[in-house]
Amino acid sequence: MKLSKAKKSVKGFRVVEDQCIWMKAGIVNFRLCDNVYDCQNCPFDKGMQKSMSRVSPGVREKEPSKWADQLRKNYRGSSRPCRHALTGRVDAPKICTLNYECFHCSFDQMLDEMDTAELSSPPGYDRASGFRLARGYYYHMGHSWARFEHGGRIRAGFDDFMVRLFGAITYLSLPPLGASLKKDQICLTFGRGDKRAAVLSPITGTVLAVNHKAREHPEITHEDPFHQGWLYIIEPEMPKRNLKGLFYGRKSLQWTDQESQKLLKLMGPEYENLAATGGEPVRDVAGAFPEIGWDVLTRTFLGTEKSEMEPKTDRTMPAKGKRTPIKVF
Repeated sequence: MKLSKAKKSVKGFRVVEDQCIWMKAGIVNFRLCDNVYDCQNCPFDKGMQKSMSRVSPGVREKEPSKWADQLRKNYRGSSRPCRHALTGRVDAPKICTLNYECFHCSFDQMLDEMDTAELSSPPGYDRASGFRLARGYYYHMGHSWARFEHGGRIRAGFDDFMVRLFGAITYLSLPPLGASLKKDQICLTFGRGDKRAAVLSPITGTVLAVNHKAREHPEITHEDPFHQGWLYIIEPEMPKRNLKGLFYGRKSLQWTDQESQKLLKLMGPEYENLAATGGEPVRDVAGAFPEIGWDVLTRTFLGTEKSEMEPKTDRTMPAKGKRTPIKVF
């Protein structure tokens, strides 16, 4: 007897309930959301709208969604719950006063701003060769992390391995609001003294917010890289497709062990067996082992060269109709 394979889903999302909005509307009997409620880029949502639409091909539909039509039929007046209450995004009862026209709802906008500006509680951690890895985060080969949040947005930052490599930085240049980042291409630069390094983007998408506190006080990225030291928030293109090539869970631990062994070899023969002792990794490799060389660390672990310092970002602002990026202070 063949066992059915579990359907892949995006891990790390914080909504308590994960029922698809089409299920909440009563249109389908059972369907779990596997696209972090990013309906705009969901193949299932597009397929359902196409199958239920009577609009001729090539004619753009005026209504925001067919599930909204169904919710209007199912709920009326004071019994009409907000879609965010239905999906578990808010715990308290909330009545929709705009007939499910979320695109001009101030409450909907407020939730997006809160999700962008506010941090959740600090994450739990696992360790690999002494380095911390936050649970529920995805990790890029260039040592940055990505965490999914409400609405499919992604928050990104440096991982513990990177901040221990380069120590407390004194310079940080973040991408501008509205910039279009490309996965595996340079998105930002940082520095210490007169030395500079470039970092690859873990995700493709548009920058919605940056951490001004981290830019003004770069040292917090070393002190708290997974929480207060986050760098920017991005609206990703094709969220699930962006996950290809990122490390998660057990694989991220194995990858970090491999990176640690690579680092110990650079530090010298006497350090190669250090990981087996369970000791704490050096907090400032570049400062403690200047003979390795800043450029060698950058090339080996970040995958960037000195000649590539200029971030490859498209500064074109989002297309008309998208919400204005939110500044976070």
